[in-house]
Amino acid sequence: MRLPPEAAGDSSPFDERGAVAEIPLLELQHVTVVRGGRNVLDDFSLVVRHREHVAIVGPNGAGKSTLLKLLSRELYPVPSPATVCRILGKDRWNVFALRAGLGIVSNDIAAWLDGNATAGDVVLSGFFSSASLETHHTVTAAMRDGAANAMARLGIERLARRSIGSLSSGELRRTTIARALATSPRALVFDEPTTSLDIGARREVRDAMRDLARGGVSIVLVTHLLEEIVPEIERVVLLAGGRAIADGLKSDVLTAERLSALFGVPVDVDVRDGYYDVR
Repeated sequence: MRLPPEAAGDSSPFDERGAVAEIPLLELQHVTVVRGGRNVLDDFSLVVRHREHVAIVGPNGAGKSTLLKLLSRELYPVPSPATVCRILGKDRWNVFALRAGLGIVSNDIAAWLDGNATAGDVVLSGFFSSASLETHHTVTAAMRDGAANAMARLGIERLARRSIGSLSSGELRRTTIARALATSPRALVFDEPTTSLDIGARREVRDAMRDLARGGVSIVLVTHLLEEIVPEIERVVLLAGGRAIADGLKSDVLTAERLSALFGVPVDVDVRDGYYDVR
């Protein structure tokens, strides 16, 4: 199988099994993003492979929000000969096309959704990167199938005709996940997905992430909460001051010593049923 031109420059065309390697989902090398006169991402590098699950962990102000805006093409890196910023193998993207291949699940999405729209229409709106369906949107049968399948996969098909304003926080969060999933993206990027949810809703969202990871969707989790790192995520990157200060297996990275230094307070680490927590 011949690699597409975008794969040029990949370190090796073969993986450990001798098969042709997939184009990385994300390939960021020596990326610097300046906001407010300072480097919010500073010579940052990250490569995420197909079907790999990664958690990016950092405190407030570490650069997590800037990284998310970089992935959604709301921000761009400072150009330099060493800088590589490829998403799904491409340097340049039509933003609307990018959102079909890389689904971003952010708490910000719920803030601009139309509260009178039905959950089914909100999921369909993901095909148009809009807050709801508009009269000029042409919905195809394939889109309806994709939305229905995504809602069924999240166990929320019963919500299809209910208004967004009537949903619980957990139901709304799963609806936004279904919205990102409907276009069959290669990866989902989660931005602190359980923030503001109660105990039951947090568990539902984590279970949904686990099902998606086991089903072949790559998961990139950006968070400061260790409890959001589901057992299927094996790789963890620690982010501080806009730089990746550690990158490896979570058993090696999520240690009391590293986390105490990252968050600036002494912590102990507990592990239970594959989940990590600090106290």
